[in-house]
Parts: sequence; C-alpha cells; structure tokens
Amino acid sequence: MLSGGAVGFSLGLIGGGGSILAVPLLLYVVGVSDPHVAIGTSALSVAANAYANLLGHWRAGNVKWACAVTFAVSGIIGAAAGSTLGKLVDGQHLLFLFALIMIAVGAMMLLPRSGQGSPDVRMTPWIAVRLVLIGLAVGAISGFFGIGGGFLIVPGLMLGSGMPILNAIGSSLFSVGSFGLTTAINYALSGLIEWTIALLFIAGGVAGGFLGMRAAVGLAARRRTLTYIFSGVIFAVAAYTLVRTGVPPWLNIR
Repeated sequence: MLSGGAVGFSLGLIGGGGSILAVPLLLYVVGVSDPHVAIGTSALSVAANAYANLLGHWRAGNVKWACAVTFAVSGIIGAAAGSTLGKLVDGQHLLFLFALIMIAVGAMMLLPRSGQGSPDVRMTPWIAVRLVLIGLAVGAISGFFGIGGGFLIVPGLMLGSGMPILNAIGSSLFSVGSFGLTTAINYALSGLIEWTIALLFIAGGVAGGFLGMRAAVGLAARRRTLTYIFSGVIFAVAAYTLVRTGVPPWLNIR
C-alpha cells in the first residue's frame, strides 16, 4: 500500500511519471521475485488508477473522446502484441531494457512542454490516420514494458491531433487505462499477476493520488522544480536497476 501510495502521490503531484516506478517498487520494495509478475501486477494497478483519474478530467471537460478512443483502440492492438512479446523475453533482459526506458522517460520529463494547440480540434481522416499509427507504436512500447506510457501518449495525442496539453493529459488517461488493462489481461492469462498485491497497490494508489492532487494545489508554483526532482529519482532508480540486473550477455563485446 505504501508503494502504491508513492506512485499515486507522484502522479497526482506532478501529473505523470509515477507508473514508471511501479515495477521497481514491486521488485525491490514489495519483494516480488519474478519480473514478469511485477510487470503484470503493475499494469493492472496502473490501469485502475488511470481510469479513476479519468473521471475527474471527464467531468472537467478535458477529454476529447473521438481522439481518445481512436488512439486507444489502435494502441490496444499494439499493447496486446507488445505484452505477448514481453512475456517471451528473459526477465533480467527485460529489466535491463526497462531501465533504459526509465532513463528516456526521465529525460522527456525535463523537456519544456508547450500548451499551444486548438481546444476545438475535430476528428478528420488525416488526424485519424496519424492517431492510429502513433497509437500502435506507443501501445506496443507500453505493453512490452507493462507501463502506463503517459509520457509517450500525451505528446503522441498532441502530435497526432493538434490538441492542447490539458486536453491531451485528460484524453491520455483513457489510453493509459486501456493499454494497462490489455497488458494485465494478457499477463493474467499466463498466471502472471499477484492479485492480493495488486489490490493493495491500487488502494494505496487511490489514496496517494488524492493526497498528491491536494498537495499540487498548494505547490503549483513549484511544479517544475518538483518535476526536476522526480526526474532525478527516476534516473537513480534506473541506475539501481541496471546495477542489479547487470549487462546482458548479448551486450558483452569482447
């Protein structure tokens, strides 16, 4: 519950990035021994928390449903393929690649975000094609590593449709939940989810997300500083994961 709370708190506080820490927390803090079980369990937890947060954005009118559904449906196909491939990869090799993705996510968090875009964006055939192609790619990455993929989905929605960042954040939660649920179902079919741990992780995440959103209101002026700090945490966890897993044999060049 504490690990889930930490993930939920970070999501509520800085608007993303917390799900990337779910797998390392399940492995190194909770004590899940199998990387594949950690990925399946975290995917279910991320999906549940994303759908819970989606309701608030929906009520606020931040969700562009046509774009969100188009992106999510194509991404579900990618997530199904990515999660199937991920189950076939050796757990330690998967963790090594996961650590590299963490470094990439931390770097993306440091990039300045522009809020420009058209809040009145409407679906067109060209926008639909772009969203489908980007959704397939992002869904495959999300499914392969069992992450929510919010930091890929938000810029993907902005690139594909031209919507502003606020709408992209709200709309992205539908895809985060859908990708995570697809990955979780795929892993559950192989018996790779610890259900009790998942429920406790979700409960902690809901409570942590509520506290994080409350804290974000009082710390809004320091949001960018908090993003820098959280990026540092991601880099540190990635480095720890790399040390724990070691260099895969296929990277040993003699």
